[in-house]
Amino acid sequence: MPTLVLLRHAKAEPHAASDAARPLALRGRRQAAAVGDALAADGPVPDLVLVSAATRTRQTWELLAARLPVRPDVAVLEELYDAGPRTVLSLLRGVDDAVGTVLVVGHEPVMSSTAALLASADSDEHLLDAVHRGVPTAARSVLELDAGWAALDRGTARLVAVERAVED
Repeated sequence: MPTLVLLRHAKAEPHAASDAARPLALRGRRQAAAVGDALAADGPVPDLVLVSAATRTRQTWELLAARLPVRPDVAVLEELYDAGPRTVLSLLRGVDDAVGTVLVVGHEPVMSSTAALLASADSDEHLLDAVHRGVPTAARSVLELDAGWAALDRGTARLVAVERAVED
């Protein structure tokens, strides 16, 4: 069963030359490492990673990746920076069905709204409520797909977890 992990980037500095150039704050660096530790210990470890081209998302991925036991395929995508849920779905529908787990490192409100869009009605109501409210920095939503990536659409995945980074 394919698995999708939607991760909001870790905590960023409030200011930079542009929004896209905002780097991670010290807290964000700790958060990203904690997410990597959690994925390495408990999974799911991604086979493919789609990362927004913004500085904070790339840094989140790099710090997280340093903690993983394997190096998955990675695509840094400009279109994820200003993406809406439909763009995310379009990108995911193009994933090869041989890929078991995809991690998307992106931004709010898109990560939580994409999780809410994909979540089936039989998902846990507390998890659904969490994604409808929006997720904090370095939080990840884990969805199990009912079918392959090409069939991904509204309500076709079960939301099985919404997890926050646990910092040391």
